[in-house]
Amino acid sequence: MEISELGEFGLIDRLTADLPIRNASTVKGVGDDCAILRIKETDILVTTDLLLEGVHFDLTYVPLKHLGYKSAVVNFSDVYAMNGYPRQITVSLGISQRFTVEHIEELFAGIRLACEIYGVDLVGGDTTSSRQGLVISITCIGEAEADKVVTRSGAKPTDLICVSGDLGSAYMGLQLLEREKVAGAGQRDFVPNFQGKEYLVERQLKPEARRDIVDELAKAGIVPTAMMDISDGLSSELMHICKDSNVGCRIYEDRIPIDYQTAVMAEELNINLVTAALNGGEDYELLFTVPLTDHEKIEKLPGVRLIGHCTKPELGCAMITRDDSEIVLKAQGWNPLKAPETPAETKE
Repeated sequence: MEISELGEFGLIDRLTADLPIRNASTVKGVGDDCAILRIKETDILVTTDLLLEGVHFDLTYVPLKHLGYKSAVVNFSDVYAMNGYPRQITVSLGISQRFTVEHIEELFAGIRLACEIYGVDLVGGDTTSSRQGLVISITCIGEAEADKVVTRSGAKPTDLICVSGDLGSAYMGLQLLEREKVAGAGQRDFVPNFQGKEYLVERQLKPEARRDIVDELAKAGIVPTAMMDISDGLSSELMHICKDSNVGCRIYEDRIPIDYQTAVMAEELNINLVTAALNGGEDYELLFTVPLTDHEKIEKLPGVRLIGHCTKPELGCAMITRDDSEIVLKAQGWNPLKAPETPAETKE
């Protein structure tokens, strides 16, 4: 069987099926954004991300400092997605011979900056040689109160579905970077044109984890019933929550938050705007569900948009369009183990 037939999550499910838990301190293993380890009243959250040159990033247009920053932040985002706070990271690198000490120092400058901004300690790691370019593996350790940890599996049929920020901008930033890469190919003094699109480039090269949303939820006394960060696309992440929680969902096209620059770029490139918002990925916003009783509290939270509600599982997952039609949601976001089939599945 080809790995591409299973895809990333199918392969993970197959490799970890019936994996036993042998230690009482292991509350949750494989299957969520973080593992959960319980030490007395505190749950320890552990997550790992692996980034490969040529698969996850292109050094033609990604500065090393930005890459270091992003590599750390995407791990922090996984911990916030569990309603916790990152505390430590370890960084392991595979380095090919074309990189100098100064290159790696620039990469680490970005990692160190992310740690400084988010209050995280860099506590270890490893380095080795690589024959395939740059490889970055970061493990992040976080913590949360045991009764406040949020997984993907707690949503109920009447829950409200919410997202932070706006969607599709990171994908549009990637398309812009790719366009300018092609335009500048073979030109020594080429200057890319990002005028008026700076926000899109920043969203792709220097995303931020939504610690502020976790803080605001705590201040409002809201503990989400399920939560994920949007790394692979809204549609994919929402379907993960629905599958793990055994619920269906209805989201509304006119409620999906989209930035003006994203809309302009989509029109310029003749890309369907809603498709980009649903499947683009790398927004690192938080997708979460809350009880219906928290409706008034959610409406008052800055930076949060109510986009739909959960349903009974037999109703499936769908989006209600602006003309009141139903479109079945499909997991068309980023799948690193499957050959891209549509532009929305392309990711560097």
